[in-house]
Amino acid sequence: MIRSRSLRLMLAVVFVFALSFPAFAGHGQTETPKKGILLVAFGTSVPEARVSLENIGEEVAKAFPDTEIRWAYSAAIIRNKIKRTENMIVPSPATALAQMGDEGFTHVAVQSLHTIPGQEFSDIKKTASAFNGIPKSISHIAVGAPLLNSPADVANMAKVLPTLIPAERKKNEAVIFMGHGTHDPGNIYYPGLATYLQEQDRNIYVATVEGYPALDNVIPKLKAKGIKKVWLMPLMSVAGDHARNDMAGPEDDSWQSILKKEGFKVQPVLKGTGEYDIVVAQWVAHLKKAFNSL
Repeated sequence: MIRSRSLRLMLAVVFVFALSFPAFAGHGQTETPKKGILLVAFGTSVPEARVSLENIGEEVAKAFPDTEIRWAYSAAIIRNKIKRTENMIVPSPATALAQMGDEGFTHVAVQSLHTIPGQEFSDIKKTASAFNGIPKSISHIAVGAPLLNSPADVANMAKVLPTLIPAERKKNEAVIFMGHGTHDPGNIYYPGLATYLQEQDRNIYVATVEGYPALDNVIPKLKAKGIKKVWLMPLMSVAGDHARNDMAGPEDDSWQSILKKEGFKVQPVLKGTGEYDIVVAQWVAHLKKAFNSL
C-alpha cells in the first residue's frame, strides 16, 4: 500500500513537471525572431533632394522584400529644421531603435547611408552598441558600413563614378566630385578615391567642402592643363544644401562662382549618389553583410 501511494505521488510530480516544462523552456527562447532594417542617413531639409533617399529605400525593399524598413536621420540640425519648417518628425537613430525594440524587433540591421566612416558613422556604431543587452529589447544588432569603407569599396567606386558623368561631357573637360569632408581620420578616403579616379581619367577630381583635398587644391591643376570647362557633381547621397548652395549656388563663395571668376565655364549636376542604382548597390551589399550576420 505504501509503495503504491509513493508511485502515484511520483507519477503526479512527473506529470505536473512535464506540463510546465514546455512553457518554461519557451520563455524568451522559442519565439520567432522579428527582423528589421534601420536606414540611417545624415538627412536633408531640401524636400526635392529626398528623391535620393526614396530611391535607396526602393532598392533596399527590392533586396529585402519581406523585411520591415525604418528610417532615421543622424543630423540633429536637420531633424530640428524639418520639425520647425515642415512640422514633420524624423527620429534619431537612438529614438528609432528604441521604438523598434518596444515593437518587438529582436534582430535589427542598421545601415549607414554616409559616404565615409567619419564621426557620423562612429556615432551610429556607439548608439547601436548601447542597445546591446537591454532587457526585453533588441537582442541582435549589426551595423552596415558606409559607401567607402575598404580599398575594395574605393576601387569599385572609382570604376562606377565615371559612368555617372553626363554623356555630353568631353574628355578635355574636367569633372569635380564634391564630398563633404571632415577632420575625422575617415577623411583619408577622399584623397584615396581621387588617386583611384585619376587612374581611370586624368581629368576627374575629388574635392571637399570641409576637408582635404579642397577646391583650392584642384584649381591650379585645372589651369596647368588648360582646362576650359568644369562639371560639378555631388559625392553625397543627396543633392541637398551643400550641392545646391556650396556647390552650385549663386553666392560669391560657391564653387560655381569661384570657378567662373577663375575663368572656367561651369556645369553643375544636381543629382545625389543615392539616385544612381549602381551606387546604391554598394550600400545594399554592406547591408546584406550586416543582415546576414544577425
